[in-house]
This record gives sequence, C-alpha cells and structure tokens, in this order.
Amino acid sequence: MQTVTVEWLHTIDQLQDVPEDQLQWMMDNSTIEYIREGEFFFRPGMAAVGCYIMITGKIHVYDLVNQEMRDVTTLEPKDISGYLPFSRGLTINVYARALADSSMLLLPKEKFRELTSRNFELTQALVHVMTNRVRNFTSLQQQNEKMMALGKLSAGLTHELNNPAAAIVRSSASLLEHLRLEPDDFKKIMSIRMDPKEVDAVQQKMWEVLGRTGKPRLTLMQRTELEDEITGWLEEHEVESAAEIAENFLEDGFTCDDLGDFKAHIAVPYLSPVFNWINSVLVTRKMVADINEASRRISELVQSVKSFTHMDQGKGKELTDIRDGIRNTLTMLHYRFKKGSVNLVEEYDATLPRINAMVGELNQVWTNLIDNALDAMEPSGHGQLTIRTEKEHDWAKTTITDDGPGIPADIQTRIFEPFFTTKDIGKGTGLGLDVVCRIIKQHHGSIRVQSKPGETTFIVCFPINGQN
Repeated sequence: MQTVTVEWLHTIDQLQDVPEDQLQWMMDNSTIEYIREGEFFFRPGMAAVGCYIMITGKIHVYDLVNQEMRDVTTLEPKDISGYLPFSRGLTINVYARALADSSMLLLPKEKFRELTSRNFELTQALVHVMTNRVRNFTSLQQQNEKMMALGKLSAGLTHELNNPAAAIVRSSASLLEHLRLEPDDFKKIMSIRMDPKEVDAVQQKMWEVLGRTGKPRLTLMQRTELEDEITGWLEEHEVESAAEIAENFLEDGFTCDDLGDFKAHIAVPYLSPVFNWINSVLVTRKMVADINEASRRISELVQSVKSFTHMDQGKGKELTDIRDGIRNTLTMLHYRFKKGSVNLVEEYDATLPRINAMVGELNQVWTNLIDNALDAMEPSGHGQLTIRTEKEHDWAKTTITDDGPGIPADIQTRIFEPFFTTKDIGKGTGLGLDVVCRIIKQHHGSIRVQSKPGETTFIVCFPINGQN
C-alpha cells in the first residue's frame, strides 16, 4: 500500500505549491479510511464528513436521472474530493461505489476552522479544487438539464409527428386501393350516352353542392334519419352500393332534393353509374384532403421547430414578438396538454410592442416555465394553464398561471437557487429556473412568483425595444 508522506502529497498537482509544514498539519489531523470493492462509499442524503484524498483504488461517482445512471466522475489515486472549505453542501447528492479495494486520507470538516485560520496556502489549494469541481459539475448538470428538455421535446415531436405521418400512410394506401378499382367504374361511365348540356348540368350541380358553406350541424338522430332517406331514395332508383353512397353524400351535404335535381338531367338507366362516379370523386377528394391536412400539420411542426430553436437565424438580439415564441413552445409541448387533460387559456395583447431579444434563449424561458406548470398539475390528472401578455408601463409583461397545488411559502425564496428542486430524484436537476433567471437578467428583465394553493403565477417582464 502507498505510504502517505509530505513528499507524496507534493506530487499531487493541486498541492505542489503548499508548504511542507501545512501538508504535515494535514497528515497529523487526518485518518485513513478503507472501502472494499463493490461497497458504497456514500449515497444521496448522507452527511458530508470531510475532505478526501484518494490513496489507492478506484471509486465510481454517478447520479440517477429517470432511473438511468449518469456518470459524474471516477476517483483515482491523488484525486481530491468530498467536503471542501467554504462549501455550502452539507449533504451528499450523488452515489459513490468502489470499483476496487480503495483507501483515502480523510481530513474531517471539524478541522476546517483551524485549517482556514492557520494554513492559507493549503486552504487556497483546496478552494481551487472546489471551484473547479463546481464549474465542472454545473456544466454537467446544465448538459443534463438540456438533455432532459430535449428528451421531453423529442417525445412531444415524436407523438405529434406520428399522427399526421400515419394518416398520410393510411390515406395514400387507401387512395391507391381506391384508384385500383376505378377501371370498373370507368367502363360503366364510358358506356353512357348523354347530351353535353346534361353532362355540364350534372357537373355544375355537383360542384354547387360541394361549394356550399354553413352546412348545418346534425345530431346523431338527425344524421341517421337523413342517411336512411338518401339510402331509400337510391335503392328505389336501383343505384348500386346505396348505403355507402348515402354515407358519403350526407357527409358532403347532399340531400334527397339534390338527388332529384340530378335525376332531372340523367336517364334512369344511367343513375347508378353516374352516382357511383360522383361517389368515387367524393372519396378521392376526401383522401386527398386528408393527405393535404396531415402534410400541412407536419409542415407547421417543422416550421415551429425551426422557429423554436432559431436554427435558421443568427444568434444575436433582434426585434421579436414574444407571442410567437410562446406559441411555438406550446406547439412543441402540445402533447403534454392532451396527455394531462390541461385546458389552455391564451390572452395576448395584440398591440404589445416587440422586444429586443435572443429568440432561441427566450424560448428556453417559456419552455421551462410552461413545462414546470404542467408538471405541477400532472398529479391531479387535469388543470388549467393561463398565459397572458400585456404592456405595463415600459415593460412587456407575461404571466403564466397554473391551478396546481402551489409552492409552499417557506421555499418560494429558494426556487431560483441553482440545484434547488422540489421534484423527485431523477426528474429535475434544479437548474431550470436558474437558467431562466440567467437568461432574463441577460435581457435586463425580471421574474417573480406569486403562489397559493390552486394558483401559481410566474410574472416575467422584459424592457420594450430601446430599453436594453
């Protein structure tokens, strides 16, 4: 086993400039701790006991995010870890498990007052270790926060894109099958001999019916009665596939009076092929409309992604309407509203001036606040989210209100602190609102919260163009 001496401590990069007498003080006031392979050195919630310097072995430090292991670091000989001078963390928030039999030098935190008063260089070296650790850990946690946000947005996009994509596949397959059956109807149509004026009258009547607006909304009983009437009329005139035609005709607003108008221009033997041809046109038209609507939905989602990430623009500030960013964010999170049975109320001031902002970062603000509100309402299985924008003096004010359980009064002042979270372990890093604060301050804005049971409101204000 490695013998701990002042000379060995001097070989550690962080301690190479520390005077020998201070390293000797550290050795005299420390103990050597041992841990066997496979054992946990510490777990979340345990009290921090002091500063450790690895002597031998290897320890894996990790966190659990949504039951998934996320590596933090691996401690090896000469690594310094644990509780450090001026650290505010009194409890452990990660796991540490020995990958091999390990030993370490422990300087208990009870000795830190003497450490800081008598050993300036040693204190300075350990504080430097702490600042580097905080910087690295913050970077890792911010990356985890971004990955968690990306995961949520990816889940939402997958859900939102799946429906229209499936509709396109389904409708296109049906359309191909429908077109495959067209030749039979085509043969029957080609055998018809009609005066060109009568053909024009039939075609004009069909487009007149399809072009009607303000079609009445029917109850189930009314719909059934009208469909039965149309079916009866078609069967009376020996039209093939009467039930199928009646359903499609009713969907597009045809009535028995309309059928009578068609009959005035069509010889009785030709009623069946003509009405089946019209039905074929309606079916094709509906399938194409379904494909068009699904394609439009996908196009809107792609445009929302581009606008949300601002991927096709520069990264500098520009004049922007905050309503656009909020709407794009709502599009990205739409699946969560449906999943959580959340009613959305939007009250936007159409006259609100634009603000000078970095659009991509502003969207992070709306994503965090709206996502947190949805999380708060999730346990109840329903809720209402109200988003309002308005001009207040020289500020563009946005309020986001949920009817969740509220934030306890004793922690309302802490929710903006880095790493503070009320979510279960693995569901939040405590950096969401810290990121929000940083972005808002960067834009010279402000954020505050008002909360009571059943009503939590985040109030965000940005200076109107020219103020920042």
